[in-house]
Amino acid sequence: MITLLAANVVELFMELLWPMIRISALLLVAPVLSISAVTLRIRIIFAFSLTWFIYPLVDWPQLDPTTAQGLVEVFNQAALGILMGLVLQVVVGALVIAGQTIANSMGLSMATMMDPNIGSVPVLSQFFVLVGSLIFLALGGHILLLELLLDSFRMIPIGTSLLSLNAMGHLIAWSSMMFAGGVMLALPMMVILLAVNIGLGVVTRAAPTLNIFAVGFPATIIAGLLILYVTMGAIAARIQWLWMAGFSNLRMILGLE
Repeated sequence: MITLLAANVVELFMELLWPMIRISALLLVAPVLSISAVTLRIRIIFAFSLTWFIYPLVDWPQLDPTTAQGLVEVFNQAALGILMGLVLQVVVGALVIAGQTIANSMGLSMATMMDPNIGSVPVLSQFFVLVGSLIFLALGGHILLLELLLDSFRMIPIGTSLLSLNAMGHLIAWSSMMFAGGVMLALPMMVILLAVNIGLGVVTRAAPTLNIFAVGFPATIIAGLLILYVTMGAIAARIQWLWMAGFSNLRMILGLE
């Protein structure tokens, strides 16, 4: 009886191991879920809970992780989970680049904060990341991500090959949105701040005795904050579009569209 029970436990462990690897890898890099506030203990509990809920919905293969084929499959599942998270992290990268670009135009590039996930970033980048995280949760992005995770086990079952070459090419093409999306978010403010700087240059030429460093920097910062306040609605709409585009591209990469 004890031998039979031990065999059942080992068999159950072998089946639970494969989905948990993919889920754990996704939680390491997924937006919001990968922040330092979500501790390792919470991630382990969350990963095990998701694995337990998903387990009855899919037929799992019997693979031994100690064999060569099993070790390759461990790498495949971890890589697939990480790639799924990186697709959405492109949006976070666009928010950081947009904040850095606007901060440079406003003269706030030296006003930085230490983000435990990103590193030393300007205050505006941190602000955009927080706004983007709130929009992600408001859109139900965490629910959409879990839905795509479940669909990924059906479209790319355990034991099959990784993403196709077309999917990898689409992933590389989507990564360019990190820079294009950052420019899209920052361009309106950059154009207006450029006009402000041109105006300050004209004033300096008209009044050479005016100390541009004493007047220009405060004026640029105040003008930038006012412009940010006025355009925040449009920026939030663009951030929402970026998140939805990220989920759409993730579905294409997984072969769901």
